[in-house]
Amino acid sequence: MSKKFAGVDINCGKAMSQHVGAAIKNGNISESDVDRALFNGFSLRMKLGLFNGDPQKLPSGDIPPSQVCSTEHKNLALEAAQAGIVLLKNIGNTLPLARSNVTSLGVIGPNSNAPPSLLGNYNGPPCEVITPLDALQRSVNNTRFAIGCNVPGNVSDIPEAVQLASSVDYVIMFMGLDQDQEREDLDRTDLVLPGTQQTLISKVAEAAKKPIILVLISGGPLDITFAKDDPRIGAILWAGFPGEAGGSAISSIIFGDHNPGGKLPVTWYPQEFTKVPMTDMRMRADPATGYPGRTYRFYNGKPVYQFGYGLSYSSHSYEFAAGTTTSIYLNNSLSPQAHPNDPNTLSYDIASLGFNTCGELKISATVGVKNHGPMAGRHPVLLFSRWPSTEHGRPVKQLVDFQSVHLEAGESTKVEFSLSACEHLSRVTDDGRRVLDKGSHFLIVGDEEHEISIIA
Repeated sequence: MSKKFAGVDINCGKAMSQHVGAAIKNGNISESDVDRALFNGFSLRMKLGLFNGDPQKLPSGDIPPSQVCSTEHKNLALEAAQAGIVLLKNIGNTLPLARSNVTSLGVIGPNSNAPPSLLGNYNGPPCEVITPLDALQRSVNNTRFAIGCNVPGNVSDIPEAVQLASSVDYVIMFMGLDQDQEREDLDRTDLVLPGTQQTLISKVAEAAKKPIILVLISGGPLDITFAKDDPRIGAILWAGFPGEAGGSAISSIIFGDHNPGGKLPVTWYPQEFTKVPMTDMRMRADPATGYPGRTYRFYNGKPVYQFGYGLSYSSHSYEFAAGTTTSIYLNNSLSPQAHPNDPNTLSYDIASLGFNTCGELKISATVGVKNHGPMAGRHPVLLFSRWPSTEHGRPVKQLVDFQSVHLEAGESTKVEFSLSACEHLSRVTDDGRRVLDKGSHFLIVGDEEHEISIIA
C-alpha cells in the first residue's frame, strides 16, 4: 500500500484489505491511521442507523421520495450545468443569439438528441432528461435536425447535414464524445474528435450562411485546433457531461438568458501530446529528452486551451488594491540553505521553519473586479502565484485560490484572499523537500501582477 492512500478512509477495491498489513509492517502507515479510518467509517454508519434504531427517524434517513425530483433539485441541476459550461470562442459576438432574429435553426450532430451522452459516467436515473434539441425546439419553432454522423463517426450522412446547413439562418452543431470513447476502464488514445466529426464540422461550416456555433459534449479535453482557427466557426462551447438539465443550460447560454462564466478545469493538450507515454507521470519538463511536462504548472508546449480559460459575454478588469501584502520578513536567526545548483538562490526548508513560524507568514491579497458589461453574471476570480523564473524545478505558475462573485453590468467589487506563504509561495525540490525561496514572488489575476518580497 503506497502513500497515495494517505488521508483516504475507504477504498472501493481490494487495495486496503490486501495491503494494509504490509504497509504497517513497512512503516508506510501506522495502526493509529487504521484506527482513525475505522472510527470515521463506523461512526458514520452509526449516524445512519445501520446497526440499531430506525434509520428513517434519523436526519439522514428522513428524505422522502418527493424530494428527489423536487423543483428545488431540478433548479439545482440546471444551475450546476450552467456554471460548468465554458465559452471557448466567440468571434464577432456570434453569441448570444436574439430569439427574434432566428427565423430558422439547424441542429446537427450526434450529441444533439442523445440523452445518455449528457449524463456521462457514475450517474443515477435522471428525473427528466432535456436534450439540446428539445430545448432549442422550445425556443425556435422552425428548428430542423440532422444527425450527420454518429459519435464514433463510422456511419455518416454528411450530405443531408450540409443541405440543412445551407437552408437555415443559423446552425448549431453538437459534437464530441460519449461512453464509447471515455468511461471507467476505457482510456482514450486520441485527443482529436473521433471518426468523421471534423470533416462534418468543416463541411457544414463551409455551407452555412453565417458562422456556426459548435457545442462539445465530452468529459475530457479535445484537440479542436482546426475549429479554433476556422473563422467560419463563430463560437465554441464546452459543456462537459452536463447532466439531465444540460440541454436547457446550453440553450439558456446560446440565447443569452445566462451569461457563461465557466473555466476549464484541465489543460487541453494538442494531439501530439499522445506521444508521451501515459505511464510517464513526471510533472516537470525535461528539455534534454524533449519531455514536455504535465499540467498547466509545468507543461512547456502550446496548449489548445489553457487551464482556467473561459470567456464571458461581459469583459472584466482586475486591480490589486491597497492592503495587499508586499513583503514578508523571515526570522533572521534561521539559516537559509543554498540551492545545490545555484549558490545564489537561498531557500528555507519549511520543515525547519516550524509550525509557528509558518503560521505567522500570512499573505493578504485584495483584488478589485469590475464587470464592464453588457450582461450580469457570475464570474470566477482565479488567483495564481509564480516565481521570477522556472529554474530549479519551479512551476510556471500555480493556482492558489479562487472566489466566484456575481456582478451586475457595470458593477465592481473587491475580493479578499487570505493565503499562507509556506503553502502558497513554496515549491518542492527534486529531493522532495518543500522550500520557501528568498526574493521576489508574484500573485497574478488575469493580466495583473503584484510582487511580494521574501526578506530574511
